[in-house]
Amino acid sequence: MPPVAHLQLPLIVTLLLLLLSARVLGELFERAGVPAMVGEVLAGVLLGPSVLNLVASSQELNVISDLAVFLLIILAGMEISPEEIRTSFKPKNIWFAIFGFSVPFASGVSIGYFMGYSPFFALFIGLCLSITALPVIIRILMDLGKIQSYVGKQIISVAIFNDIVSLLILGILLDFQGETNSINEFSVSVVITVLKLILLIALLYAAYHVIKFASKKLDLLTDQLDRLLLFLKGKESMFALVMLFILVFASISELLGMYFMVGAFFGTILIPRAFVSRTDFKRVKESASGITSGFLSPIFFAAMGASFSIGALDDYVLLIILLGAVFASKLVGGFLGGKLSGMGSGDAFTLGIGINAGGAMALVIANIALNKNLIDLNLFSILVLIALITTLITPMLLKIIFRFSETRKDQQGR
Repeated sequence: MPPVAHLQLPLIVTLLLLLLSARVLGELFERAGVPAMVGEVLAGVLLGPSVLNLVASSQELNVISDLAVFLLIILAGMEISPEEIRTSFKPKNIWFAIFGFSVPFASGVSIGYFMGYSPFFALFIGLCLSITALPVIIRILMDLGKIQSYVGKQIISVAIFNDIVSLLILGILLDFQGETNSINEFSVSVVITVLKLILLIALLYAAYHVIKFASKKLDLLTDQLDRLLLFLKGKESMFALVMLFILVFASISELLGMYFMVGAFFGTILIPRAFVSRTDFKRVKESASGITSGFLSPIFFAAMGASFSIGALDDYVLLIILLGAVFASKLVGGFLGGKLSGMGSGDAFTLGIGINAGGAMALVIANIALNKNLIDLNLFSILVLIALITTLITPMLLKIIFRFSETRKDQQGR
């Protein structure tokens, strides 16, 4: 874990400092056209051991961070529907989804292996390089007015695929942590972990079909839900019901040893939107977003920044190699996958650029790995820097390439 700061402040004072600095810097970065997350992490860096040395990691902050991760995962899941997952796995789309994930993942694992890191280190490097921040990508494409464009939809499909596969692999890694003394023990552990994953997927698949079947009884179930909401006297009853629905899947995932965020992510996707009206769903999403973006998320990212230590960052060679690898591998993976799926060279190149943003999801995985003692502070600091740099540069590159593409089309039209 990160080193304890010399000055131990009360939790409330720590939260005050983290939230105030994160909101101020986040607002400044947002106004400059940069995701607020970058400013929030930098606010923590200023308060942490790298600069002011005012904030230290604590058990209380870890609990708040877990709650923030839970709600961040819910917000990411609310951007996806089961229909969009099916679209991402269609034969026409599967090539750029597979290449967009596998090339960065293989690059990260290979680099970790050749740099002498343990298999767990190498796999987590691969995960952090391959994952794409879906909420950040959606925000970037919306700001550029490209959310409904062909290439924009394909970028989102790859991001959905990457998030799903990355979380499943993360669940396997977090379950498979025990040391084994023989090949037989290793084989048994692998089989047990895979069986747990299969069971989780089977439960999710069954839940999806139960919900789909129940949607045929839409009028009856909607009436029952309306009656239940009228019966409940507490405020925000719909929000509470949705959270309970998600917590069921998060609890199943945790009981299987797959980590709660895996189940929370898929549980959010499976929210029966046929029974929850568009207005109610929007209200639930706004409530979750208000709690997360207004309070928990800034504190979480600032606390991550406070865990960053410039003194622990002693492997600048690895930083440069990984930073170059994440851009090159995602560009190559997106381009190859796009070409195999029938995209033009320009759109395939744009796809490779668009999936570069690591954003919140990469930071979440890095934070989990650090808290589970699967990576050290040096690698954690490197992964934080890479997530910040890719999130900062991707919108700029996309803006340039979209502008160039439009200029080229205009010239060809003349």
